[in-house]
Amino acid sequence: MGKAAVVRALAEMRAALAVLVAEVEGSGSEPFSVADPLAGLADGCLEILAGAREVEAGIAALKARSAVVYADAACAVAGPEVPVQAQEMAVAAEIGCVLALGPRAASSFLATSHAVVKELPLTLSALQAGTLSWGHAVAMADEGACLDAAGASALEAHFLDPDAPDPARGCPAGQMPAHRFRAKARTWRERHHAESIEERHAKSVVDRRVEFRADRDGMAWLSAYLPAAQALAGWNR
Repeated sequence: MGKAAVVRALAEMRAALAVLVAEVEGSGSEPFSVADPLAGLADGCLEILAGAREVEAGIAALKARSAVVYADAACAVAGPEVPVQAQEMAVAAEIGCVLALGPRAASSFLATSHAVVKELPLTLSALQAGTLSWGHAVAMADEGACLDAAGASALEAHFLDPDAPDPARGCPAGQMPAHRFRAKARTWRERHHAESIEERHAKSVVDRRVEFRADRDGMAWLSAYLPAAQALAGWNR
């Protein structure tokens, strides 16, 4: 068990990936279809894509759980004398180094992981089962971030619990693109938020800002986070 088990499990995962790559390249031990090799290969690739999607979701859940457990363990080892902000920055830096993420991306990943693992049990279960992608989990965490515990739980239950008082109808959350799910989750959040839109807008106006991001070929992006009416007026102008 312990480290040896982790090394063995990862080696088995890499070996399984090598088998799947060989199947996609048509050099597996046997063809998908003897009668029609090309059609069989096409169907087989779709089957691999579907399976890979489920496995990716499970791995995303594993990464989230690993990040949260690491953060908790690192904080416990550091002790209470280390300032919280400094400890959070150190944890994010370590995770960013391992996953090749920048500071902001690492902090965002850690925050989402914490929300999914500790506050959104249905989302975590769906990720582990492969029925929800990491993109869906990010959307759920983002839309539930400004809700209280009861509100976030109700949001999650609406989309992921078929036995909820008023479950979502139509296409299951994990079967629609993540951006469409985010739009639906945002609509539910707007309708059920404990605070009025006026109160939330007043708080959000404080966060307005302009950002600059360099791009290739001597180009750049200039973006502004503004009240919707001002942004629309600027766009129309």
